[in-house]
Amino acid sequence: MKKKVILFGLGDFSRIAFLYLQRSSEFEVVAFTVHSQFIQAPLFMDKPVVPFETVSNEFPVTDFRMFVAIGFKNLNKARSEIYHQCKSKGYELITYVSPHAFVFDQSCLGDNCFVFENNVIQPGVKIGNDVIIWSGNHIGHDATIGDHTFISSHVVVSGHVKIGERCFVGVNSAFKDSITIGNDCLIGAGSLILKDAADASVFKGTPAELSAVPSNRLRGI
Repeated sequence: MKKKVILFGLGDFSRIAFLYLQRSSEFEVVAFTVHSQFIQAPLFMDKPVVPFETVSNEFPVTDFRMFVAIGFKNLNKARSEIYHQCKSKGYELITYVSPHAFVFDQSCLGDNCFVFENNVIQPGVKIGNDVIIWSGNHIGHDATIGDHTFISSHVVVSGHVKIGERCFVGVNSAFKDSITIGNDCLIGAGSLILKDAADASVFKGTPAELSAVPSNRLRGI
């Protein structure tokens, strides 16, 4: 019998998460939820949309689980905030791993993680809570990925790399082995990171250049 799940969010990621969970998982999506002010229609993907403020009345925490399907808006801070709100309501947050991903030890993953197809996650890796790993990445042995981080596609994280919390890693980026990336960092598409990075660093290019503007001052993330 499939475990019943509510998805938080009505955007692209929520739609895609729904399709993956319905096609190949132990979970059944029964509803969507957002805060009442953002509800514009009663249905999404032919499932009911319920106000987050009262979701536990109709879907009690004893019988339903939840997944926060929000992307990297505001450098993952939006997803992080909703993650903690769901936890405070008492919901168990699910983690999904595509059957077409290789994860040496799935216990390395925290809750509310989503691992798409064609990822390779090697031995000794530690992945925090609320981490999104899109398709086709390599996470090398003994690497660490912090909470609420979003990794795009075709990223190479070499062995013993540490990536902090709430980071965004753009497509086709690569990290030299044994370096440490701080919290709230923005790694632009195609960046080659060869050295440690302080909190709120912004990188772009190959080899990557450090921007003079910290991530907390950027607009449109």
